[in-house]
Amino acid sequence: MTKADLVEELTKSGELTRRDGEVIVDTIFDSVIAALKSGDKIEIRGFGSFRVRQRNPRIGRNPKTGAKVEVPAKKVPYFKPSKELRDLVNPGEAAAKAAAKQGEAESSS
Repeated sequence: MTKADLVEELTKSGELTRRDGEVIVDTIFDSVIAALKSGDKIEIRGFGSFRVRQRNPRIGRNPKTGAKVEVPAKKVPYFKPSKELRDLVNPGEAAAKAAAKQGEAESSS
């Protein structure tokens, strides 16, 4: 899904213009970026959380030449999906875990 697809989903109801949808999507993205830049963590219940992780400097290797390259320390954005989102994406897995849990409960009784 692209940014244009998100705008399209927002405007499907007919109550928002395409321009309004673009402003909403841009505002959300800009807010997420600004929060991550300032070091804040973002939590959206039922969806997941965004945070920034620090990567240490390391020695990498150029795959073409094999030469060693120093890779500096950097901050990278990281997204951790919520349990609800994982279960929605993998519905069979959630059902299997529930069944396994139920079987454990019955065997310990």
